[in-house]
Amino acid sequence: MGVAVLFARRDSVYKTMPGCDVFDADRDARTFMGGMPVVAHPPCRGWGRLRGFSLATEEERELGPWAVRKVQAYGGVLEHPAESTLWMHCGLPRPGRAPDDCGGYTIQVRQCDWGHRAEKLTWLYIVGVDPDDLPPMPAPRAHTHCIRPGKTYPRLPSVTKREREATPPEFAHWLVAVA
Repeated sequence: MGVAVLFARRDSVYKTMPGCDVFDADRDARTFMGGMPVVAHPPCRGWGRLRGFSLATEEERELGPWAVRKVQAYGGVLEHPAESTLWMHCGLPRPGRAPDDCGGYTIQVRQCDWGHRAEKLTWLYIVGVDPDDLPPMPAPRAHTHCIRPGKTYPRLPSVTKREREATPPEFAHWLVAVA
C-alpha cells in the first residue's frame, strides 16, 4: 500500500520517493479519495505564531481541519509548527497528553535532527501507529540557522523561504515510514 502526501510543494522530495502519491498545488489535495494512509502538510501560515500577519484566507485555513479529518479517517501523520492553533481548533491532544477518541497522539520533534539547518520545532499528530512502533528517532543534531531572527536566536542567520517550507529528505522518509 502506498502513502498519500497531501499539500506538498511543487518541488517536493516526496515526488522522488517510491510509493508516494503526491498532491501539490497543481494536484489539489482535496481530490484525494482516501484508501491509504497520509502524510499531511496543510498550510500553516493561518495557524502559526505569526498568523496575525498572515494573508491566509478562510478557505486556506479550512485545509488544516480537512487534513486532520483525513489523518483520522485513513491513519498517518500531520505535520505543523509547534504550538499551532490548529490543535486547539480541532481538539487534538498536545504533546504528552493521552490519545484522542481516534487513537491519535502528538509528539514534538526538531527538524534539525533530520538535517534541517534551523531547529524548527514541529508537532506531529499521528493516528494508527502505536508510539512503540514509531521508526527510530535520529540522534540530536545542532542547528546553524533559524527561521526568523529574534530574541531566541538573535545571532543566527535565517533560512531561505524554500527551506522554511521544504521537508528535509531524511524527515520525509521518516514520515512516510510512520504513515
